[in-house]
Amino acid sequence: MDFRLKVFYAVANRLSFTKAATELFITQPAVSKHIQELEEQYKIKLFDRNGSKISLTTGGEILLKHTQNVFEIYREIDFDMSTLINERQGLLRLGASTTISQYIIPPLLARFHQKLQDVKVNLLNGNTEQIEKALLNKEIEIGIVEGQSKNQSIRYTEFLKDELVLVCNSKNTLVNQSEVSQEDLKTMRFLMREQGSGTLEVIEYALKPFEIKLSQLNIEMQLGSTESIKSYLINSDCVAFISIHAIEKELKNKELTILDVKDLIIERYFYIITLQGKTDSLSELFIKNISSYYNLKL
Repeated sequence: MDFRLKVFYAVANRLSFTKAATELFITQPAVSKHIQELEEQYKIKLFDRNGSKISLTTGGEILLKHTQNVFEIYREIDFDMSTLINERQGLLRLGASTTISQYIIPPLLARFHQKLQDVKVNLLNGNTEQIEKALLNKEIEIGIVEGQSKNQSIRYTEFLKDELVLVCNSKNTLVNQSEVSQEDLKTMRFLMREQGSGTLEVIEYALKPFEIKLSQLNIEMQLGSTESIKSYLINSDCVAFISIHAIEKELKNKELTILDVKDLIIERYFYIITLQGKTDSLSELFIKNISSYYNLKL
């Protein structure tokens, strides 16, 4: 029965029998057989089939919700029981927004793995909106995000302070200015992150006191990652607000330069997010580990 639920979970998440078969290393007929047996067990259809596309029925959505809860309980059992014999084992599903997953979290994961080599970590990368959605859907246990919005179902814990700075190519004529005014911002060509990005949300919030809307800025392009923005900047005369954590190498190599904007400091926190309520033992252990890492560094 447990494996049937695992098959159902894979099909429900992928909405594809073929992709579920590949993920589970079984044949597609075997996937179909397990789904058929579940439908016979509960006497209800779990998927609607429309040509090559499938979707969850109401019964399928209910079973998916319970399956997520069952797997969550199993995951906690595995970790808590292994702890009793001093062999901490388990699976931690983690999500991090783009800036964090690229520049903040890799050394944390390396340190965590050195301490707990039998704990497997799956990292989901996306923008803040996507990571919060994954947490609410119980696809991950912990997220680390940036942004100003707060969802009532999520607990936000301050993790690490960050600053967004205005950056341009070191050969840009703007570097000769001692200071950039708020009015100057309206004449510059900007690169911005995509909608749903926590960085974009923070910039919008920070410009409000100056009565500057994003729609008033000349946005040349919206790109899906900080890396693509940095690469574009190096090859253009655009500017962009970027996390100070993301440009250490480019500043050192004198590829990018920070521009000082009059009376504008954009500070924010990266947040550890978990669902409201009790946090499981493995998640608590991971949060304690990453918090102590940055406390030691600071």
